[in-house]
Amino acid sequence: MSSFQTSFFGFFISQLCVGQLRAQLGTTPNIKHIVVGRCYNYITLVNPSLRIDCEEIWRRFEESVVFRSSFNATVDYRQMFDAIPQTWPCNTCLFWSKTRNLMHSYAAVERHFWTLEDTLVGFMFNDLVWCGQEKHSGFGFSSCPPWAASTHHPVYSLWRHASQNFAEMACGNITVLLNGSISNAFNRESMFGSVELDGLDPCRVDYVNIKVVTNLEGPFTESCSEGSIADLIQVLRSRGFRWTCTHNDETLMILQCVQNPEQSSCQRCASGFSHGRDL
Repeated sequence: MSSFQTSFFGFFISQLCVGQLRAQLGTTPNIKHIVVGRCYNYITLVNPSLRIDCEEIWRRFEESVVFRSSFNATVDYRQMFDAIPQTWPCNTCLFWSKTRNLMHSYAAVERHFWTLEDTLVGFMFNDLVWCGQEKHSGFGFSSCPPWAASTHHPVYSLWRHASQNFAEMACGNITVLLNGSISNAFNRESMFGSVELDGLDPCRVDYVNIKVVTNLEGPFTESCSEGSIADLIQVLRSRGFRWTCTHNDETLMILQCVQNPEQSSCQRCASGFSHGRDL
């Protein structure tokens, strides 16, 4: 291959990758089919007792988004949420921050938990991206701004509204899963710190059970008595919540070992278990 051919081929590949990246940044392709399909899946298999008009939910969602710019105004999803009068049992709500993968594993094992992604709205819109077009109707499929860049972004607006509803409906004992291997495990700018915590009602919530989990090999940055988690406890006290805090819950540690069995701490644990079984 000549140097010209090599250069042209490299340019072609780079442009192809750029084009794919731009496409990925736009509204998720086939978003209507995905959302409506997930809705029917949810009311048919996940929660058959829910009586919901999936097509009407989509219509209200679409009307909220398609004539809005991504940054100029917060998208108002109240009409859509009004069509989804969902409640969930007490003693089941699981909140989290910077622990998403472990949270899903934990909820799968401790099956009584409800996360935001287990609600109908969370189930329908999880991992999707969308935005309208400022000068035209319809979704912006070619590109959307990063949704974390603005509180006015339509994706952020929906998750903020859903998080607020989830927190306001929480009752009984709730659990909060935080990452003790990072600074600011409790971050007032996160969705939990800025929305869900403020939405919790001390008259409805009996206990806030904080579980701090660190990476098996560290770093061990924060704990129940150190760092930002102590700030969270202070907030809870000032608002009249009762609380507990545990560090490195055994179930969470086992789940981490399932995901990373080669970690030295997991092998020590396995050896101890094997020795106990032999005895």
